[in-house]
Amino acid sequence: MTSRVGPRSVGTNGSDFKHRERIAPHYQMSASLKSEVRKLNVVHLIIWLLVAAQMTVSHFNLISHDTVSMPYQWEYPYLLSLLPLFCSSLSLPKNNISYLVLSMISAGLFSVAPLIYGGMEMFPVAQQLYRHGKAYRFIFGFSAVTVMYLVMVVAVQVHAWQLYYMKKLLDSWFNTTQEKKKK
Repeated sequence: MTSRVGPRSVGTNGSDFKHRERIAPHYQMSASLKSEVRKLNVVHLIIWLLVAAQMTVSHFNLISHDTVSMPYQWEYPYLLSLLPLFCSSLSLPKNNISYLVLSMISAGLFSVAPLIYGGMEMFPVAQQLYRHGKAYRFIFGFSAVTVMYLVMVVAVQVHAWQLYYMKKLLDSWFNTTQEKKKK
């Protein structure tokens, strides 16, 4: 290591760094995309834990139904969204394309599809709430439909970004494997 105040090699002025090796751009992109996918996986896990906690509390009557309402139907298939989370976590350490593709497909089936169904399922209840001001389900004193729509908005954004970054990661990995096959 050199210091700014220490002796400098004879014949250099500090501009001789261009010959040094650099990390290829697709490796840099892969590392940064993996980091983003990992962060989104953590947020997805937090959302999943919140939905699972609400379902567990309501089914086992740990708290009265006045405090935490019974879950909506879309929440049951959403619990399967742990599968794409698991597959994407398995794909990241060794750049496993098949697990990443499986994660993307299952994210559409088990994460996005239940959210779309949930939006349609809760729409009449939300319409009744905002037209007439009547709510019949509550989560800690707040309208359950409002709370769940807020959860859904965050979840849709998380899953959309996950799919976007996984697609970019897949393209990065696929281009790398194609370059290796050409050589």
